[in-house]
Amino acid sequence: MKLEIPTQVAKILDKFEKANYEIYIVGGAVRDILMGKSVYDWDFTTNATPDKMLKIFPDAFYDNVFGTIGISSDIEGERPYEITTFRTEHGYSDARRPDKVEWGKTLEEDLKRRDFTINALALDITDHRSPTTDHTLITVEAKIIDLFNGQSDIKKRLIRAVGDPNERFSEDALRMMRAIRIAAELGFTIEEKTFEAINVNATLINKISKERVKDELLKILASPNPYDGMLLFKNSLLMQEILPEMEKTFGVEQKSPGRHHIYDVGTHSMLSLKYVAEKNKNPIVRLATLIHDIAKPITFKKLETGTITFYNHEILGAIIAKRIADRLRFSNKEKDKFYRLVRWHQFSVDEHQTDSALRRFIRRVGLENLADILDLRTGDRLGGGARETSWRLEEFKKRLIEVQKQPFTVHDLKIKGNDVMEIMGIPPGPKVGEILQKLFDEVVEKKMDNERSDLLKRLNELK
Repeated sequence: MKLEIPTQVAKILDKFEKANYEIYIVGGAVRDILMGKSVYDWDFTTNATPDKMLKIFPDAFYDNVFGTIGISSDIEGERPYEITTFRTEHGYSDARRPDKVEWGKTLEEDLKRRDFTINALALDITDHRSPTTDHTLITVEAKIIDLFNGQSDIKKRLIRAVGDPNERFSEDALRMMRAIRIAAELGFTIEEKTFEAINVNATLINKISKERVKDELLKILASPNPYDGMLLFKNSLLMQEILPEMEKTFGVEQKSPGRHHIYDVGTHSMLSLKYVAEKNKNPIVRLATLIHDIAKPITFKKLETGTITFYNHEILGAIIAKRIADRLRFSNKEKDKFYRLVRWHQFSVDEHQTDSALRRFIRRVGLENLADILDLRTGDRLGGGARETSWRLEEFKKRLIEVQKQPFTVHDLKIKGNDVMEIMGIPPGPKVGEILQKLFDEVVEKKMDNERSDLLKRLNELK
C-alpha cells in the first residue's frame, strides 16, 4: 500500500535501514492510518538496543528501563517520536509494570505483549529511499503486519484484547480504562470476552495510581462519546471501584407529584451528561454534570403526600465532589471549578431577584465558570425530561450580562486612589478607601454610571 508519512519519519527509518536494523511503525499510528485519520503520535519498534539507537541518534533522550528513546519533532509543540527496542515482559506484581524486561529478538515477541488487536499492528516501510525533499510529507510503499486480526477488528469496530484478556489486564490493570477510553474516542464496542474480563478484574484498578486513573477518566469524558463511555464504565463494574458514590445513585427514584423528573437519579445524571456534552467539551464540566446530584441518595425523603425531596443535596454533593477531587488527585484549579459547579448548580432563576443577588451568584460561581454552570443547568433540565430552557432562565441569562456591566469591587471603578488624593487634597490613608467605597456604593445603587468623567465630577462635589 502507498501512504504519506512525515519527512522526519522517513529519515528515521532510513537511518535504521542504513545501520542494518529492523524498524517498524507500530501502535495507534498504524490504526489511525488504516482508519483514514490524521496521525499525531508516531511510535516505532526495532531490534536495535537502546545503546545502539543512541549511536544512530546521539541527541536522543533515554531515561527509562523499557528501552524507549525519544527524538524531538521538527514541528514545534508536536509529541516526540518514540522508538522502543523489541521486548518481552515478565511478572506484574503491581498490576501495572513488568517486574522484568528483556530485549526481544523478533517483531512477533513485541506485538504479542501489546494490549488490543487494533494496537498490535505494524507497518514495514518497504521503500526506504532517503528523503531528498523538504516537503512535510513523502509518499512511501508500506506492508501491513497483522498477526492478531487487528484489521478485521477495525472493520468490525471492536476493541479486543491480544490473546487472553485476563492476562492482559492482570499485566496492566489500567488497560481496562484504556479499553473504555479508546471505545469512547473511536465509537467502538468492546468484544464480549474482553468486556467480561474487565468485569472479573475490575478490583485490580485499585492498584493503579490515582493520577493515572484520573487521566483516563477525564479522557473518556473528553471523548466524542462520553455518554457511551460512561455506560461502559458503569457496566464494566469500574464505576463502583472508582466512583462508588455515583454507582449508588442508580435506582434512587425521583418521580413524584409536583416534580418534573421522570428518571431515577443515576439515569438522569447520565442523560444530563449526554446533553451537556453537546454544548461543552470541558471534561471537568462534564464530570461535574455527571455527579451534580451525587448526594441525592443520602438526602432522599418521601413525604406523606408522596412527594420526594432532596433538601440540601447540592451542599452535601459539593462535599462529596471535594472528596472525589482529592481522591483522584485533581489540581487545585480543577478541584475549585469542580466544587463550584456542583455546589451552586441548584441556583434560583426567580425573576424577582435583585441585582445584588445576581452579583453574589456570579462571585460564588466565579465569572470564568458562568457559561459552564449555565450549560450544566441546560443539561440538567434536558436530562430530567424538561424543555431545554424557560423564559425565566432566558431572562436570568440576560440579567447576568447586564449586571456584569457594573463594577464588582472597588478595584473595578474607573478611578483609583491617586485620583481621590489629588482631587480631595488628602494623603494616603483610610479616608481614601472610605471615599472609594462611597463612590462604589453609589454606582451599585445606580445613582451614577461607572464612567471616569462621572466619578471625577462626583469627587469634586464631595470636596
